[in-house]
Amino acid sequence: MEITAKMVGDLREKSGAGMMDCKKALSETQGDFEKAILWLREKGMSQVAKRSGRSANQGMIGSYVHSGKVGVLIEVNCETDFVAKTDDFQNLAKELAMQVAASMPKYVSREEVPAAELEQERVLYLKEAKESGKPEAVQAKIAEGKIESYYKQVCLIDQPYIREPKKSVKQYVTEVAAKLGENVVVKRFARLQLGE
Repeated sequence: MEITAKMVGDLREKSGAGMMDCKKALSETQGDFEKAILWLREKGMSQVAKRSGRSANQGMIGSYVHSGKVGVLIEVNCETDFVAKTDDFQNLAKELAMQVAASMPKYVSREEVPAAELEQERVLYLKEAKESGKPEAVQAKIAEGKIESYYKQVCLIDQPYIREPKKSVKQYVTEVAAKLGENVVVKRFARLQLGE
């Protein structure tokens, strides 16, 4: 099938990917527009994984204030100042600040959860599982499942994204990183609530 400039342009407009990537995606998928979008997304995700080790020391501080009662500041980093100034990156920082305001996470990622706090939760969940009267192997699985749920409560990256709850915040950040073509890292945040 012949890949026309209009097809490439349409795909580029819809996906935000580069012209040569769009042309290759259409070639690889025999001109199937939907498959080409999927091909670009998969390629982008694998490229994000490769970029994750690169230094991300540029970026911005995003902010969000809700009704004058809740305020959030969040640091989101990327590799270049150029990307930090794009609308997509700035929108990401604002969306993440809104996420923190709405979902009240305590930590950015699992690695930040103190070991003592995690152990305290694990002991509590194991005790609950034992009281259920289920076999020991099942009890351990129940406790681990509750630990996963705990991470989704307290860790920003693990939370369901408020605009698309079937997607985690980490998946949302990865999609934006794929579109921007750079490593994107959520560094830290502070959440203030009136009266707390």
